[in-house]
Amino acid sequence: MSWLFGLNKGQPEAAPGLPAPPPPPPPPAGGSGGGGDKPKDKWSNFDPTGLERAAQAAKELDKSRHAKEALDLARMQEQTVQMEHQSKMKEYEAAVEQLKGDQVRIQAEERRKTLNEETKQHQARAQYQDKLARQRYDDQLRQQQALNEENLRKQEESVQKQEAMRKATIEHEMELRHKNELLRIEAESKARARVERENADIIREQIRLKAAEHRQTVLESIKHGVVVFSVAGLTLLAVGVYSARNTTAVAGRYIEARLGKPSLVRETSRITVGEAIKHPIKMAKRLKSKPQDALEGVVLSPSLEERVRDIAIATRNTRQNRGLYRNILMYGPPGTGKTLFAKKLAMHSGMDYAIMTGGDVAPMGRDGVTAMHKVFDWANTSRRGLLLFVDEADAFLRKRATEKISEDLRATLNAFLYRTGEQSNKFMMVLASNQPEQFDWAINDRIDEIVNFALPGLEERERLVRLYFDKYVLEPATGGRQRMKLAQFDYGQKCSEIAKRTEGMSGREISKLGVAWQAAAYSSEDGVLTEAMIDARVDDAVKQHLQKMDWLHGEGGEEAEAKSTAAPLAGGTGSGGKMGFNLPLSEAPQAEHVPGMGCLPILQCMTYKQPNKVVIIIGKSHLCQCELIANNIIKT
Repeated sequence: MSWLFGLNKGQPEAAPGLPAPPPPPPPPAGGSGGGGDKPKDKWSNFDPTGLERAAQAAKELDKSRHAKEALDLARMQEQTVQMEHQSKMKEYEAAVEQLKGDQVRIQAEERRKTLNEETKQHQARAQYQDKLARQRYDDQLRQQQALNEENLRKQEESVQKQEAMRKATIEHEMELRHKNELLRIEAESKARARVERENADIIREQIRLKAAEHRQTVLESIKHGVVVFSVAGLTLLAVGVYSARNTTAVAGRYIEARLGKPSLVRETSRITVGEAIKHPIKMAKRLKSKPQDALEGVVLSPSLEERVRDIAIATRNTRQNRGLYRNILMYGPPGTGKTLFAKKLAMHSGMDYAIMTGGDVAPMGRDGVTAMHKVFDWANTSRRGLLLFVDEADAFLRKRATEKISEDLRATLNAFLYRTGEQSNKFMMVLASNQPEQFDWAINDRIDEIVNFALPGLEERERLVRLYFDKYVLEPATGGRQRMKLAQFDYGQKCSEIAKRTEGMSGREISKLGVAWQAAAYSSEDGVLTEAMIDARVDDAVKQHLQKMDWLHGEGGEEAEAKSTAAPLAGGTGSGGKMGFNLPLSEAPQAEHVPGMGCLPILQCMTYKQPNKVVIIIGKSHLCQCELIANNIIKT
């Protein structure tokens, strides 16, 4: 209530929490007044009028009926003023805090700018140092390279000098050795001749004495041994007459059983007396030969290769453990590697092999049974185990119930069945056939494993072409021992093209194609095999293959017509066709009738397509009197 008493009138009140304003300075000394140097009293400037007004106002306020309300109003005004002062204080504090935040933000911004500048300076310094280091390293590399080249050049010069000195030394030593050898031989010859001339009389006397002694000894031995030899000779002659016959027979049978080759066996790896006498070096190499890989030089499809490799491993382990061998049937078109794999299988497993063909059995007639028993007796004598490979087995292992075979062939078949009735640990039987459906049921019962050797696919044909191209063309051309050269072209691309063009050809036909390339090179004037010559031989081989297929399918059509059976369209084999030569359904063309020709109804009409020909097979009806129109017209 300072306003009420007149105190601090005209002066602002200090806000709470803020420092109080400084008091007014004291008046200067020496002013006007009567006191002189005496200080003025603090109440000298007091204005009592304010107190008077306050007293007067208090009296009036006491007399008024609104005194209490006035006091409350004054109190509220005072509180309002205080609250305003407090809000101003809060605003002042907020302003101070904002100033502090701004200062912190400004400082952080300045620090960030400083760090960025320092980072840039560090990066620039690092880049410059790295540049200097790279330059120093490049300079060191160049210096080291120059030093290495200089050292290498000096070493080469030193080696050349040493080599020249060594050659000169060797030549000089050889020359000296040659001269010494000539001098030694000359001296020895002269000494030997001189000794012989000086001892000629002594040598002749020694020879004469030895001849006389020998003659005397022979005469005395003849005189004393005539009687003894006469008696002994008569006795031995008598004994030999009676024992020679049996001994010779027994020895002959033993030699024939152990070393002799049966007449039915065409080829064998077992050592025979005749082969050992004719080819001793070959026999020695065969004895020292080690087991080979079963698929070395054999190109098959991946699935078939995996299967035959399992068979080879099982056969080898069976031989090592002296187990029972399993009999195998390999069927498929000719030239697909059946015989080659049988030989490789025997070599891989460490067994001997023997090859016989079914066509040799029928001409033997009554001797077939004896020859068959000799084959199996001879097989049982093998210490290493024998792999008996029967090629074209369907020639004599035919069905006894439906096929018309002679009694001699039937007896031979029965002997074969008797000797193969049980599995053996002495021999393993491998049959190969193009027509396994003609086997007797008892033969099928003796087979443990059946493997289909189909015609090679594109990848297999490419591998075969590359194999025989290397064998018959590249190796002779690069060996330098033969009159053969090879023109410059892309060999790999050419082999891939040939593989695509030889679709349907067997491995044997592709190998013959390699031999044809070699023959073409040998028949040329300069001995150079060109790409055009290769293409020409391939075209000839493809034409010959197609001609063979025409003949084969023609035979199949005649058999189907005779038996009145329908040939299969795809994916199977018929009784009148050949196995391994199936054509897809999409390649079979439709038959067309020539207008104006009378034709009888046909119940079934199946076709095989070739590039230049269509072969028709008709079943369950007589032949239709019409013409088939395709690329060429073939009368049926």
